[in-house]
Order: sequence, then structure tokens, then C-alpha cells
Amino acid sequence: MRRVFTSLLILVFAGALLLFGAALWWLHEPIPLRLVPGTQVLDLEIEPGTPARGVAQVVADSGAQVPVVLLHAWFRFSGQARQIKAGSYELVPGTTPRRLLSMLVRGEETLKSVTLVEGWTFTQVRTALQKAENLAPDTLGVGPEAIMEKLGRPGLHPEGRFFPDTYTYAKGSSDLSVLKRAARAMDKRLEAAWAQRSPDTPLKTPAEALVLASIVEKETGKPSDRPQIGGVFTNRLRLGMMLQTDPTVIYGLGSQFDGNLRKRDLLADTPYNTYTRAGLPPTPIAMPGKAALLAAVQPAATPALYFVARGDGSSHFSASLDEHNRAVNKYIRGQ
Repeated sequence: MRRVFTSLLILVFAGALLLFGAALWWLHEPIPLRLVPGTQVLDLEIEPGTPARGVAQVVADSGAQVPVVLLHAWFRFSGQARQIKAGSYELVPGTTPRRLLSMLVRGEETLKSVTLVEGWTFTQVRTALQKAENLAPDTLGVGPEAIMEKLGRPGLHPEGRFFPDTYTYAKGSSDLSVLKRAARAMDKRLEAAWAQRSPDTPLKTPAEALVLASIVEKETGKPSDRPQIGGVFTNRLRLGMMLQTDPTVIYGLGSQFDGNLRKRDLLADTPYNTYTRAGLPPTPIAMPGKAALLAAVQPAATPALYFVARGDGSSHFSASLDEHNRAVNKYIRGQ
């Protein structure tokens, strides 16, 4: 009888070892995936409040060839079933049950990204957000004023108030959340730039610095020219000269601009026409980047009051009108 009991005990122990070994092997074995032709991942959408068994079912329903009962048992046995986070995930080939649980517990959601480019207008920003993959278009059909109210900035003009950068987001996030982050980023960049302003700057407020930076951004063809361009406009502001910059005129024309800036456009008075009005325009005309912000508050020390594009992206700077006219004849008129 004792021998039988001992034999049974050995068999049970051996079976337990075998079962443990099989479970250990399974936890580290890649989950087979049924991928749709042309795709390389399975999308998982775990809704808030989904229990562990429901999560296992979602994994299986998404195309992962794994027993729901076994996967649920692993979630429960791990002691982390209640720590699984809702969200959007991607299951890639080679993912093991152990790695899957770690991903769900850590909340390693699938991240998408959208890039806001230096020099873009708010209209271009909105277009980019509407085209961004898996970004909820909560601002679709909402006016600029209402958007700024939703961002907690009522009455503030949206132009130039968002920092150009690449922003990542979880699938299904709101475009408002991206705008909030971009607005906070611009606040910080502008504050940092203003703290580094030259002591003799004619700019009176950070808001004026943002406006000038947006003009520098739009006028710059070659990045190394930014400080010089900032210096030209700073000199003009000091002397009370009109800025006479085409990008502000174009911005003021809005949808009326057809790509060809004519003399009549330069004479048509708008709040943004710096050929007819002295000083800075009322708002920024685009999103300036960090370099443009610094060029506005730390312009190069230059005697130049004029500049003209050379045609290769760089600009020719002149201290006198005669020199500028010669440069225009050379680079624009080809004389």
C-alpha cells in the first residue's frame, strides 16, 4: 500500500512538473497571429471596465490564436488581472503571453504622431490634425474663437500660439489634447526666449516678440539668416520705419491671395499691411520655431535695413536704399 501511495505521489509530482514546464514554455512562446494580408500587427481595443476574461476574449477575437480560458487563467494566476489598463494596443508577431500581460499592465498603448511645421498657419495646423491617423476630430466644425475657449484661452487669437513640433498621442485621443500640449509648449518657449531678450530690444511684451518671430519665420529661406533678418526688423522698429514685409500683406489678404503679390495688394490697406501701417501687425502670422523666437529677441547687431532673396534660399542684406536697389536689380530683375 505504501508503494502504491509512493508511486501515485511520484506520478502526481511528475505531472505537476510537466504541467509547470508546459505552462512556462507557453508563457514564453510567441502567440500565433492571424494577420490580414498587407498588415503586420493586430489592433487591440480594450474598453474601460473590461474584466480580465473579457480582455482575453478581445485578444482572441482580434486574431490572436490563443485559448481564452488559458489566457484568462494566466491573467488571474499572475495576480495582475486587476491592473490591466484600457487603451489601444498593437500585437506584433513574436509577442508572448508574458509580454502581452506586461504590455497591458504597463499601459504601453500604440502611439501615433502628428507634426506641426514651423511657419504653418492655424488653418494648416487644423488641416494636419484632421488628417492625423486615429486622432478624434473634436474641433471639426468648431470656430477658432470657440476652440480657444475650449483651450482655456478665451479672446486670444489662435495664430502663432502653438509650438511647431512632433506630438505623439494614443489612438482615439482628441485633437484638442494635441492643441493643448502645443499651446503649453509655445508658452514655455516664448517665456524662455523673452527671459533671454537683449536689453535694448524695442519689443515691449512677449506677445510682440511672438509677432516679430512669426515674421522672421516666414521671411527666412536659409536658417542661418534668421538673426540678420531679426536685426533688420529690429532696426526698422527702432527707427519707426515701416516693416514692409510681404508675408504680412499675404496673410492679410487671406483667401484672396492667388499666389501672385501685386502692387495693388501692397497698397490695399489691412491691419496686416506693413507697407501702409507702421509697427507690428496685430497678431502673429504663423507659428515660429525656437530659432525664430530667439532671432526676434536676440537679433544680430547689423546696420542693415533691407534684405532681398538671392534665389538660392539666402538673403542679401543692405544698409542703404541705394545698395538695396542694386541688389534687387541683380537678384530679382537680373540686371
